[in-house]
Amino acid sequence: MGVTSIRLRPEMESPLENLAIKLDRSKNYIINQAIKEYLERKGCAEERWAETVEAIESVKSGKVIDESEVNEWLESWGSDNELKPPKI
Repeated sequence: MGVTSIRLRPEMESPLENLAIKLDRSKNYIINQAIKEYLERKGCAEERWAETVEAIESVKSGKVIDESEVNEWLESWGSDNELKPPKI
């Protein structure tokens, strides 16, 4: 495991210490969890952006599904005759 040193702003030190006490965890644990969650969120955001760019390119190239097909599919949800998602 690597060791990294960080400087905390004074206004962050006390809430971090209080949270560590409240959760009965070390400040190191809380900081590691926070960084892990941040990196996961950034990864999700990058994935969503890539999917958005792909969708825009799809629309630009005319690969779209008619609104009526989508609505028909959505209206079938939960019925005995639920439809499969429409395809391009």
